[in-house]
Formats: sequence, C-alpha cells, structure tokens
Amino acid sequence: MNHDVTLAGLLNDMGNSQRLATDLLDSCLARIDTHDNAKARVYTKRFDQTARAEAAAIDRLHQDNVPAGQLAGLPIALKALFDVAGEVTHAGSRGWQAAAQTDALIVSRLRREGAVITGHTNMTEFAYSGLGLNPHYGTPDNPLAPGRIPGGSSSGAAVAVAQGMAAGAIGSDTGGSVRIPSAFCGLVGFKPSQARVPRDGTFPLSDSLDSIGPIANTVDCCTRLDAVLSGVRYQPLKPAGLKGRRFVVPTDYMLDDLDETVARAFTRSLETLRGAGATIIEAPAPVLAALPELMEGGGFTAAESYFVHRQSLAEHGNQYDPRVRSRIERGAAITAADYLELCRRRQQRKRQADEWLQDYDGLLAPTVPVVPPEIGELAADEDYARLNLLILRNPTVANLLDLCAISLPNHRPDELPSGLMLMGRNGTDDNLLRLAQAIESVL
Repeated sequence: MNHDVTLAGLLNDMGNSQRLATDLLDSCLARIDTHDNAKARVYTKRFDQTARAEAAAIDRLHQDNVPAGQLAGLPIALKALFDVAGEVTHAGSRGWQAAAQTDALIVSRLRREGAVITGHTNMTEFAYSGLGLNPHYGTPDNPLAPGRIPGGSSSGAAVAVAQGMAAGAIGSDTGGSVRIPSAFCGLVGFKPSQARVPRDGTFPLSDSLDSIGPIANTVDCCTRLDAVLSGVRYQPLKPAGLKGRRFVVPTDYMLDDLDETVARAFTRSLETLRGAGATIIEAPAPVLAALPELMEGGGFTAAESYFVHRQSLAEHGNQYDPRVRSRIERGAAITAADYLELCRRRQQRKRQADEWLQDYDGLLAPTVPVVPPEIGELAADEDYARLNLLILRNPTVANLLDLCAISLPNHRPDELPSGLMLMGRNGTDDNLLRLAQAIESVL
C-alpha cells in the first residue's frame, strides 16, 4: 500500500472480488516483516493468528455475497493503550502484565464492522509526550525523514500507516498525540470533540483531555474510521466549497517560533486557500494568551495521570521512563483546591473560545511549529523538555478548549514534513471534516 491507496478503494476492490482480504493482510504483514526493527518497534505485539482468521471470515462473506461491515477486510492497527481481550494493554510500559478481559468499546465496534486488527503499535510510555520516544521498545524511525522522530505519542500508529503496515490506525490525542505524528509522517489525523468517541477500555492519561481518533491517508479515510468509532453509519461527506468561507489565523501564540520550512508551507497553504475563494482573517486571539495558566505545574495531565499512577509509582516506579515519571510526579504537588480552580478556569476559557469562533468557519494554524527534530537533538533532558513543549503547544489548544481538529499534510515532496491544522467549535465535527476535505482537494 502507499499514500494513493484509500479505504474506499480497498473496500471497493474487496467487494468486487478484485482483491482478497487475506491478500491485503498478507501484504501488510510482509511490510512489517521487512520494515519493522526489533530495536525500534513499530508494532509491540502482532495479532497475526486472529487477524488471519478475521480476514478469512471476510473473504467467505464476500464469496457467498453476504453483506459485510463498513470496514470489512481493512487491516487496522491499534495504539497499545486500547484493550484487546487476552492481550496486555501495556501503554508503552514494561510494568503492566495483566491481560485485558474484554475488548475496548472502540475495538468491539471495529470488529463488528469487519476490521482486521493487525496488532498493538508502539507509543510514548503512557502517552505522556509529543515526541514518540520510548526507551523500552525503541523509537520508530520517521518514514519520510530517516533519523528524525516520528512524533508522538501515537508514534507506531502513524508509522504503521505510512509504511503500509496497516490501512489505517487508531490513536489517542491528549495534546496532539494523533495530529503530531500525522503531521510528521505525511498523514491525516483527526481529533474529534472529546465526547464523540467513548473511551471505555482505554488506558487513560487525562480524563479531562483524552480523545480517540483515526490516522489514515485521506480525510475520507479518517471519516470512515471515525464513523465506526463514534457508532454511526458512514455517509460520504457532502461537498463543501471554500468560496466565501472565513478562516481565522491567530497572530499570537500559535505562530510564535515557527521554523523556516513550516512557515513557508503554512504561507503557501494560506495563499492556496485564498486562491480558492476563502477569506483568511489574521487576528489576535485573547483566549490563547490565557492557556498557559491551565498548564502550570503540569496542569490536568499531571494531576490526572498521578491519580492513575500513584500506587504503581510507589511499587515499581523504577521501571518507568524517567522522563515520563518526572512529569507524572508533578501531579503530586497539585492540591484539590488547585485542581478545582483549573476546572473552573477551563470552563471559562471553553466558553470564551466558543464565542470567539462563532464568527468563523474554522481556525487555521501549523499543526506543529517545527519540522521533526533529529533523534540526536533530544539526547539532553533540557532539549527534550524544550522541544516537547514546543511541539505540543499548537495541538494542545484543541484539547484544552475541547475543540475538534484535524491535521492535513501540506509539505512538498522535497521538503521535510509539516501539517496544516484546522480547528472547529465543539460538536461541529461533521462540518469540520467536510471543510477539511475541501481544503485537502486544493492543497
């Protein structure tokens, strides 16, 4: 598979008996055999036996002309924080041993619609970083820019799709963990409004901020996966013209410290959208200037992850990635009063953002301010911390304000990868996807 292959095309081929689900799976497994590295895993656990059974069952349904599900025969990878019955949900750690008793709700939905689950993919330990590094399973190489990070925390999920090891993947997004690796690996990544996709059976990082979303080659591919994740019937996106659309570009915060490659790609994207008839309004966004107050001392992520891990840290904290452990332990200093004040302020900022965005069809910004750093640039702890905060800055806006957001590739073949991010008001996910497809068509 390559970036020209779409889920719609694969489904059509299998439905018309031009391709077998078992052959499609075999091609993905062959890519894993060829490109996965034992020292830097893309997949931390392959589900070859069950995947072959699932693919064979789809072929039998097609052979007998029995209607199959919305994703029938599509090989789909799962970030290693989604429960799969009988498998350990290790979330990128070495400390968790107990196997899940049942599938996560989204996994049940994927299976019911005929998806072939290829395995658990690598991730930053406990999803607590936007870089994608993992000292336990290794860090997968960036398929578009060898020697550079793939982005995280859903690192293996994005690399699996980019390398043809899966037709699509499901990740989690607490501060950009779907969109960052999508931008760094030349893919589309969709973060829905949080309540859209249920998180039952998902290893949590932050209950306030966690969302579940797809990574795939196109907006339509993500739309098909999102429909299943959110428990609705897929409907083709109605065409949305760009003429007369009003998009706001914040002149502060999200455009700070852009590197030259990202700035050039972003400017070019805006010119293309203007040429398609869209109105681009550059304006300050007061709500953004107030967001750092929600991240002081580690914010929601530190407080809520410490709640999850406090007992485990006491029992086997030495098994944690030290860089992840130190961030979780910041939550111990956040008092109940601090946490309740955070919740109050966040509600204020969410209302403020919603009122501000009512005047626009969406917000546009670079997904990440920089191109993927070289892995060697992160050797020192101070560089790791600085680049992690910078890379998380823009996408985290959508999580803190509970917006829906999508990242689209906007680099040229001779450039390092970057992404264009579109954000919309909470609950406007379907409209956001329609606009994203229109933007995709002109980019």
